Amino acid sequence: MTKTLQGKVALVTGASKGIGAAIALKLAAEGAAVAVNYASGKDGADAVVAKITAAGGKAVAVHGNLAEPDDAAKLVGETVKALGKIDVLVNNAGVYEMLPLDAITPAHFHHQFNVNVLGLLLVTQAAARHFNDGGSIVNISSGASTLAMPNTAVYGATKASVDLITGVLAKELGPRRIRVNAVNPGMVVTEGVRAAGYDSGEMRKQIEAITPLGRVGEADEIAAVVAFLASDAASYVTGETLHVTGGLK
Repeated sequence: MTKTLQGKVALVTGASKGIGAAIALKLAAEGAAVAVNYASGKDGADAVVAKITAAGGKAVAVHGNLAEPDDAAKLVGETVKALGKIDVLVNNAGVYEMLPLDAITPAHFHHQFNVNVLGLLLVTQAAARHFNDGGSIVNISSGASTLAMPNTAVYGATKASVDLITGVLAKELGPRRIRVNAVNPGMVVTEGVRAAGYDSGEMRKQIEAITPLGRVGEADEIAAVVAFLASDAASYVTGETLHVTGGLK
């Protein structure tokens, strides 16, 4: 069976664990050479690279902390140097912290906007300058961008920004045949979710209770949708936000 991304080069930000790691593995399985970006989790990124190479694929680990504006161009430059021009960019790197209105501080606000919005814009800006003829950008947004759940004023606002940016850049980059779409996951049990204690507490029970499919998602289910949007099977799809939330809206 033909691999859908054979011969392509993909950069996945925040790919040392969780959804990002699953995306990197899936794109590699579809034939892409993958740059696995990490901010602090070098061991995790190296493990993802090792899995890809063990399966006969090609991958490199690329450091870059998207909270640092100068790192965006650096990580894109290292990707191009190692693998060649970029065909697929997945903006997965992100941070989240849930706080009620009374607890919001400037630090809470800027930490999330600097990574989730500014970091995404700067990486996309740098990568767009090194794209092949056409390609695909997939932004990992969140169901939180539209659910308006309590305690998500700042995080949800960053992801609502990502949704808007997706539509704007689809129009800006369309003439270059670069498609831009967003995938908005529901709750997915990852290392970060476990560390925050959300995987076994009241939040998970509440979400499962109002999700039509009655369960949380898995990282591989998000990765499969990203791989579709990255491929030529989605060649006429751009400017879309695809909610992968088990029907929760």
